[in-house]
Amino acid sequence: MEVLLDYIFSAQTLILVFVVVLLKTSIKFVPQNRVFVIERFGKFQSNKEAGLNFILPFVDRISANRSLKEQAVDVPQQSAITKDNISLGVDGVLYFRVVDPYKATYGVDDYLFAVTQLAQTTMRSELGKMELDKTFEERDLLNTSIVSAINDAAGPWGIQVLRYEIKDIVPPQSVMEAMEAQMKAERVKRAQILESEGDRQAAINRAEGEKASVVLAAEADKEEQVLRAEGEAKAIVAVASAQAEALRQVGAAAATEEGQKAIQLDLATKAIEAKQAIAKESSVVLLPDSSTEPASVVAQAMTIINQLNKG
Repeated sequence: MEVLLDYIFSAQTLILVFVVVLLKTSIKFVPQNRVFVIERFGKFQSNKEAGLNFILPFVDRISANRSLKEQAVDVPQQSAITKDNISLGVDGVLYFRVVDPYKATYGVDDYLFAVTQLAQTTMRSELGKMELDKTFEERDLLNTSIVSAINDAAGPWGIQVLRYEIKDIVPPQSVMEAMEAQMKAERVKRAQILESEGDRQAAINRAEGEKASVVLAAEADKEEQVLRAEGEAKAIVAVASAQAEALRQVGAAAATEEGQKAIQLDLATKAIEAKQAIAKESSVVLLPDSSTEPASVVAQAMTIINQLNKG
């Protein structure tokens, strides 16, 4: 009886172990962003996506475990020849992801190696279409062309290339020296142009300053002449006004009896002085008899003044 119980216990244990193994082999937990490729009797059966999945134990097996995440692959440095026959050393980084696990498993033996080699050959081909200067200036266009070419060829492999970035472009040493000399010449040229522009602007500024100075001096001279003319005109007007006032006062005084006597005395004095001056200049003086006397001279002068007053 004890032997029978031991046998039954052993059988139950074996069954339990078998069930556990069976459940373990049939239940599969697929992580997020991963796909299990399942084969049944060596033939593709299905793709098991993230979550809880069941397979037939001992019949189905996991053929491949594919990641759907974006992957980055370093493309080793290689030699490429440009359109103008310059040899360059170029390396880069390729970003891609698996979009079809079935094609990535059965369409190519090693999709990672295949896409890396395709990136290298495509990069050499695209660089051969461009000149050296363009490879530095149009790097974005070169990356876009490489991505487009790789996607056209990698479609049957279930691979989608997202982008390609060139890390470094290394030209030969001789080319680098020539480029450095060219850049130095360009810098010297720009410096000379800037210096000449500065000299030209300085000359313009000096000329404009001199012009403004001349204009200001001319305007100042003009204003000075105007002010001087106005001053002279005012002085002439003032002198004329003073003379007119003096004549009016003399005329008013001459209209009186005392004024007439004063005028006669003044005229007689001036006549005598004039004769004395003439006598000093010449030894012979001819005078009419009637004019030798002061009274006659005064009478003649008064006659002239009366005529002027009447006029």
